[in-house]
Amino acid sequence: MTAASYRNLSELLSTSVERYGANPFLGVRLGENSWKWMTYSEFGQTVGNARAGLSSLGVEAGDRVAIISNNGIPWAVAAYATYTLGGVFVPMYEAQQDKDWRYIIGNCGAKVLLVANEEILERVEGFRDEIPSVEHIVTIAGETDLSFATLLAEGEQTTVAPVFPDSDDVAGLIYTSGTTGEPKGVVLSHGNLTSNIAAINEAFPLEPNDRSASFLPWAHAFGQTVELHTLLSLGASTGMTGPKTLVRDMPELKPTILVAVPTMFNRMYDAISKLVSGQGGLVEWVFGKAMANAMRRQDMRSQGFTTKWIELLHSLFDNVIFSKIRGGMGGRLKFAFTGGAAISTEVTNFISAMGITVYEGYGLSETSPVVSANTRRARKLATVGKPVPGVTVKIDTKLSEDPGVGEIVIYGPNVMQGYYGLPEKTAEVMTEDGGFRTGDLGSLDDEGFLSIRGRIKEQYKLENGKYVVPTPIEAQLELSGYIQNVMIYGEQRPYNIAIIVPDMVAVNMWAEKQGLETADREVLIATDQVTSLFTAELERQSGPVKHYERPRGFVLESEEWTPENGFLTPSLKVKRRAVVAAFSDQIEDLYPG
Repeated sequence: MTAASYRNLSELLSTSVERYGANPFLGVRLGENSWKWMTYSEFGQTVGNARAGLSSLGVEAGDRVAIISNNGIPWAVAAYATYTLGGVFVPMYEAQQDKDWRYIIGNCGAKVLLVANEEILERVEGFRDEIPSVEHIVTIAGETDLSFATLLAEGEQTTVAPVFPDSDDVAGLIYTSGTTGEPKGVVLSHGNLTSNIAAINEAFPLEPNDRSASFLPWAHAFGQTVELHTLLSLGASTGMTGPKTLVRDMPELKPTILVAVPTMFNRMYDAISKLVSGQGGLVEWVFGKAMANAMRRQDMRSQGFTTKWIELLHSLFDNVIFSKIRGGMGGRLKFAFTGGAAISTEVTNFISAMGITVYEGYGLSETSPVVSANTRRARKLATVGKPVPGVTVKIDTKLSEDPGVGEIVIYGPNVMQGYYGLPEKTAEVMTEDGGFRTGDLGSLDDEGFLSIRGRIKEQYKLENGKYVVPTPIEAQLELSGYIQNVMIYGEQRPYNIAIIVPDMVAVNMWAEKQGLETADREVLIATDQVTSLFTAELERQSGPVKHYERPRGFVLESEEWTPENGFLTPSLKVKRRAVVAAFSDQIEDLYPG
């Protein structure tokens, strides 16, 4: 059975367990260079125990099982135990605020809730009376009356046969980040997800010996489908890590693939650039020569030829420089999948020069999520590739003044069933012929490659009537090693300004060289020297940005933006309304009275 013929995730699981039983699937770190791996057979058995355990709590087909937890073996086990009961799995992030948890749990009507630890349990208990649908709360880690270990032990005492849902039956709800309001529950069927898995398998022929380092949250459709479900379908493996432990764990995990968002690659680009520039002298000169040769090699190969001299130099530079960088990532990393936001061509070229090919794609929770992707057979920089098999993209040009540019409309088996309990919202985004209006601006070139311009709702006009899409500008400015986050603002204003969160590690290193005091963060970023530094950085990074789009003023913010303080969504997108509200006075000061 191929991925294309799976009707549901239950079939996917049973086939993979039978086919790849002895293969390692999920790994957790026990200590330095020590990992424990759960095989496919062990995973299948544990899912069976969890299925029986959930059944003993009254979970039946159609019931919602929610979870507040980061990635881990219990997450994957709970998900597939729910699917194989015909239930609906509803994941949430540990980083979300209590009000978001309360809304999602209540909105979906969860019968059982799993929480990562006792701290989250205590927070949930604070609003337990407001979520009457929840009959049981299971704690994954901690000593409580109903723990995940207890659930598994209960399930060992009996056997509950798996349910094999119809393709149209609901598998899960993925709640959107809610940058402009309450989160919406994206209803994804088994067929939505298995069709996308099949498309990914066809576009990227991965193998059972492939391995990922899992740090992108499975509560997001990108990480869940592209990593968890797809790797399971292939007999491949993934090791549990996180954004803060990735650098430590990659040399031990030795991944062959990485599923990540552009922010991660921007940080990689920034870290390597800082390391090289910090060495200076001969090291910086040799690295510059190596990069120039690698870029030239990439350009020549894209045109179908190369030279012996170019290949000889590349082999030399790879042995001396690039292989050492790859070695810090485990030495086996071949390629990476990125999506969720635009990635700079400069960063893509930089990472690819290291021998790690970056395949940029495009998708949304509402499309399960993958719509298009660059592949080995068809790759074009500055695009998000061609639509994956089975998916059609059309451009509705009514909402754009630029020829050939318009709203991206998606057709295919990956398109969601709708927004949970929101028929009006669903009707707003679905066309009469079954297409999904993405809300993104884009264009298709003559070869069928898709390019993204940004979100329609984020597009605004300056006072002079010129349109601005802020996200590509922000992505360009974030290439600065001194900028951690940035938001461009200028709606109905004479020009754009920027609200910037500095990368304080980089700023402090720079300040120490200038002889500046770094103990007080707020005092430091208010100095004339730091203001001059960021003025120069914005000027340096704004080269590719249209003149009228360049920020002509900026605010430096001392507090980091996080999901916990409400400035970022759990998927790390900026909550623009929250930023504008918080910095309204400083914004006004940057414009003429």
